[in-house]
Amino acid sequence: MSKFELKLPQMGESVAEATLTSWLKDVGDKIELDEAIFEIATDKVDSDVPSEVEGVLVEKLFNVDDVINVGDTVAIIEVEGESTYDDIEDEEIEIPVPEETIKELQQVIVEAKETVVAPVRDYSGTDRFYSPLVKNIVKQEGVPIAELDTIKGTGKESRVTKNDLLEYIEKRKLGKITPEISNGQPKKPVVQSEPVKLESVSKPINTSQSTYISKEDEVVPMTRMGKLIAQHMSDSVSTSAHVQSFIEVDVTKIVNWRNKVKDVFEKREGEKLTFTPIFMEAIAKALKMYPMLNISVNGDTVIKKKNINIGMAAALPDGNLIVPVIKNADQLNLMGMAKAVNDLAYRAKNNELKPDEVKNGTYTVTNVGSFGSVFGTPIINQPQVGILALGAIRKMPSVIETNEGDFIGIRSKMFLSHSYDHRVVNGAMGGMFIKAVADYLEAWDENREI
Repeated sequence: MSKFELKLPQMGESVAEATLTSWLKDVGDKIELDEAIFEIATDKVDSDVPSEVEGVLVEKLFNVDDVINVGDTVAIIEVEGESTYDDIEDEEIEIPVPEETIKELQQVIVEAKETVVAPVRDYSGTDRFYSPLVKNIVKQEGVPIAELDTIKGTGKESRVTKNDLLEYIEKRKLGKITPEISNGQPKKPVVQSEPVKLESVSKPINTSQSTYISKEDEVVPMTRMGKLIAQHMSDSVSTSAHVQSFIEVDVTKIVNWRNKVKDVFEKREGEKLTFTPIFMEAIAKALKMYPMLNISVNGDTVIKKKNINIGMAAALPDGNLIVPVIKNADQLNLMGMAKAVNDLAYRAKNNELKPDEVKNGTYTVTNVGSFGSVFGTPIINQPQVGILALGAIRKMPSVIETNEGDFIGIRSKMFLSHSYDHRVVNGAMGGMFIKAVADYLEAWDENREI
């Protein structure tokens, strides 16, 4: 018999952890290939994790509501077959070793014991959560647990992130932070002040203020997904320099064309033809024209994405949003785009999306017009650099230019709102991109067949 480690799979490009919501199997249960073992939740999707092997569940390494990092082993499954080297625990194997080698190893052990300065960290004395990555860095750098507890965290629920810890360690090495020692225990570190010029202060000091709650008020806790989305949105605002461009588009030709073909399409294909796939087609074509909108930022480097994968924000019954992704959108014709949009929208509302269907997006579209909004200023879905909001289509009086002169007529119009990351996308490119989408929509062929 051998043992298989079932790990938490990668759930999306920007997803580093997930919350275990329930176990679907108990220790001792027989597991089939691809059978769901446990359920997890992220800020993007709720999903179950299937087994990659057949066997028996012998160990659970996490409890319900635990936060698990991507790549962590969650369960141990015993499978039939020959044991691997890693599975051999109790067997003793005698291998003859030369006397000189033994002496050298003994000397190495002595030297290693003399050079060890950081004892094994005991986390039982703290109620604060630290990820395995943070714990490893603490062990390597020799930061006492009492001192670690004084570091202000910027992560979810004020957790200390890797960047928080590395920044703290760097300041401590430079002498900018001096931990005070009392009875051998570090107290809150003293941050040595530096001369500050007034013009260098760019951020106001965040001060937490208590909210007055009267007895008539109702206190409603945020849902788990709501808290994750809130953190994701605030992180995006603090990461990207958001800039918006707006453009008005005359979509009269598209409205007339859709009214002409929608009944035929529904009768033939058994599903509705909405405006969304038409807009998705236009956006995919514009992304091919301006590939620097189809990128992500990694530190001080830019990653140009080969595939055009458009995320489609969809509203859930509980008011939250989820973003299923249309993979290789530029390779779909209008028929294929319509079927992909309808399928993802239906399964999103019924919580049937798979983890792979909400990851690897390279650009996102949100339809604020479905709620009557004329335009909006959407927040970028990290690590992407752009998101387009589709406003409501409205009939409006408009000036129509003809060879015989200008006239006032009724036209169907809408606004496109483009939010983009000004760190890597300047105003000219952001404006040209949204203009390309508008030009494609206004030049729609009313005689096009589907």
